[in-house]
Amino acid sequence: MYKVAVIGDSASVMGFASLGLSVFCETESRKVEKLIKRLAENEFAVIYITEPVAVAVRETIGKYRNSRLPSIVLIPAVKGNTGDGMRAVHESVEKAVGSDILKN
Repeated sequence: MYKVAVIGDSASVMGFASLGLSVFCETESRKVEKLIKRLAENEFAVIYITEPVAVAVRETIGKYRNSRLPSIVLIPAVKGNTGDGMRAVHESVEKAVGSDILKN
């Protein structure tokens, strides 16, 4: 059975534990890179990662962009957001339907 993980600072990710997701309070880039690799090898289908942490491991995330699994999804953090997560959603929607239907 596939699993779901959340990576980021504790203030941003601890609430996800109550939903039954595997929560990893980690922000140091080398540790996050190793963690993503380990999660990908252990049947994690979705990895949510806070935007500030994702910035530090952008290259590692890119390695999984064309992989079937895991799907790595950027989510906002309590602070330090970059807007990358919402931009990625807009790009995915535009690619899927041919137009950015989420535009305001």
